[in-house]
Amino acid sequence: MDIDSEILVSSSSGAGQGERERARGLNKTGNGIVIASMEITDQDGLGEDVGFGQAHDRTTSQHHESHASLKAHDTSELEHAVWGRVKASSPTENGPPSKDELMDGDCAWTMPMVQPKLLATGLCYDVRMRYHCELDPPKQRLDFHPEDPRRIYHIYRELCQAGLYKDPQINVPIIDKPLERIRARNATASEICLVHDPRHYEFVARTAGKEALARCRNEGIKAGLAMSDDDLVHLERQYDSIYFNRLTFASALLSTGGAIETCKAVVSGKVKNAIAVIRPPGHHAECNRPMGFCLFDNVSVAAKVCQADYPETCRKVLILDWNINVPWPTKGMGDADYLYAFQQVVMPVAYDFNPDLVIIAAGFDAAVGDQLGGCFVTPTCYAHMAHMLSPLANGKLVVCLEGGYNLSSISKSALAVTRTLLGEPPDRIEETTPTKSGAATVDMVRAYQCRFWPCLRSESKSSTKDALRAYQKQQMCDEFDMIELSVFRDRISKSFKHQVLATINYADKVPLIVFFHDPVGRISSNLIILLDSPFTDICKNDTLNWYRQWAFKEGFAIIDVNFPNHVADIDEVDELDSDKELEHAKHMAERAELAIYLWENYIEPNDSTAIFFMGVGSPSKEIVYLLNNRESFFQRVSTILSFLDTSTPLPLPSVSDQNTYYLSKWYKQNSLIYLSASHQMWNGDRKPSKRFGNVKRSEVDTGVNDMLEYHREEVVEFVRRKSLSGGKGGR
Repeated sequence: MDIDSEILVSSSSGAGQGERERARGLNKTGNGIVIASMEITDQDGLGEDVGFGQAHDRTTSQHHESHASLKAHDTSELEHAVWGRVKASSPTENGPPSKDELMDGDCAWTMPMVQPKLLATGLCYDVRMRYHCELDPPKQRLDFHPEDPRRIYHIYRELCQAGLYKDPQINVPIIDKPLERIRARNATASEICLVHDPRHYEFVARTAGKEALARCRNEGIKAGLAMSDDDLVHLERQYDSIYFNRLTFASALLSTGGAIETCKAVVSGKVKNAIAVIRPPGHHAECNRPMGFCLFDNVSVAAKVCQADYPETCRKVLILDWNINVPWPTKGMGDADYLYAFQQVVMPVAYDFNPDLVIIAAGFDAAVGDQLGGCFVTPTCYAHMAHMLSPLANGKLVVCLEGGYNLSSISKSALAVTRTLLGEPPDRIEETTPTKSGAATVDMVRAYQCRFWPCLRSESKSSTKDALRAYQKQQMCDEFDMIELSVFRDRISKSFKHQVLATINYADKVPLIVFFHDPVGRISSNLIILLDSPFTDICKNDTLNWYRQWAFKEGFAIIDVNFPNHVADIDEVDELDSDKELEHAKHMAERAELAIYLWENYIEPNDSTAIFFMGVGSPSKEIVYLLNNRESFFQRVSTILSFLDTSTPLPLPSVSDQNTYYLSKWYKQNSLIYLSASHQMWNGDRKPSKRFGNVKRSEVDTGVNDMLEYHREEVVEFVRRKSLSGGKGGR
């Protein structure tokens, strides 16, 4: 399948998604939940609250008076009444719908084509989607499932009370161009099976009873036996936050069908954009099982149907979940964090993808007051995110309700988004600066995703390493309360930005330890990291972090400097300067300049009682460079520690010939240079010159990470002894 038939999915599960997922098998997983209490009404009316064991529908009460009060376990009569109305229908039926079909809501909604500037915003809502409720509800109201049937009712009522749609029971002024109603219908088995396994469709149908199974067989799907009420109660306990009753299947068909008809109305130009107030939600449903309050993946099915029905005008579909695919480090993220993620990640990718249709899987879980999301996103922020997406796909934007479990929050948020769809500008955002951890997380995601989306690439082309450093930076800032030290020097490559961290006491009168090290992936594996390596695993295995933890507990100040192996500007040189040796020389010159800059601006001027340098891998050379080129270095520094494996070539970093005897002597007396057991330095019988420092042969030969672990007790004792002795360098 080429890009012209792709569906781009950005969902709420893990940090590695948001990439191109092929249209087949859109399995979006995540956590979810569900509630009870039911308000039944007619298709256009608001209705009234009725307990879970009851149902009342104004359009059917005169024909089905005996159904007005049904116990929770006795739903057979209501099932018969509803299935009598929820007739099978095809979205491709010929001829205009009858009056009865229009009242029933099963037919595909049609509307004459009009000029785009006159198009209305669509609204899809059907009371029958509220029939999906808990079969055996709790006795205490506070224990109701979060995915409450009242969710769609409260949103619909909010839109009506705001004058956006005329409801006969609400006497409020209506706007000049109100929402245009889009009738929900039943999704067909063939439509749902574009995404889901037929066995999954049959499984959900079995929860409804014989009439649903007969429908299933008529659609060419082999059906088993209907489930009993006891079976449904057992399923509720077995599955992940899912409940079932006899009308769950009917509600799910309408929810998916509502999403389909809403998207088709937008794609075909019957409305300019639309909101579908539907349930049960769908974004957590797997292709072969329900999950997280969800039965059928509504928006994915709708996208596939639109691609099939409009192959020339709807080839690429962007599906975006409000619960943006960002691995937030904690709860409590707010407007500025979400907008930063939108501006830095979502919108660049969306414009690069250039979709024909945008579907927002509108989960309002992050809304202020939501008991499950735990975040603080306001209705205004949701409006701004919808506003940013509006120019895409020539304005063909569909908002389909997913999660969100605070009735007030989802109502206000959906209203704000709908006003944006109608063309109103969003209100002003009060919070504009993202949190420190939020910005770091978004930057990490941007760096990681730029492997797949060139539009996200910054100046540095070593995107994977940048992403890993961003992740490590966040972890270190959280664990050690570190800050970033800025590098204000134009000549130093932009690749060194964000590479220098320090504890807030780095200039205080305490011992200071300075780590110069290779990127964490090289330290941990002694190889450039693989693209699919989990960042958590790599950082967890980084033994250097043990030294940071030890120093932090001992009251040391810490400056941590990551030396990237790739410098952005190196690839920007002229063709005449593209020789590999020249590139390497420029790279090393910039590293040396960074070392000098840090020494002169952050290390040498401070009040540290003792200064210790630890070089891990190739940056050990920059430490010796400081020793050779700054006379104050040996006067201020207490000890140099280095860990070098076989990747470090001969000659080892050493005191230069131009320097005097006393500098070599100082280096020999005040250093521990661990060299791996099989390094070629040990091939001869001669002992290493003191110009190389106090070189020790490590018994470890499996990389610097294992060397760091093997020698840590010896290193800690050496540093403690130097620290207690006064710590100052000198001749």
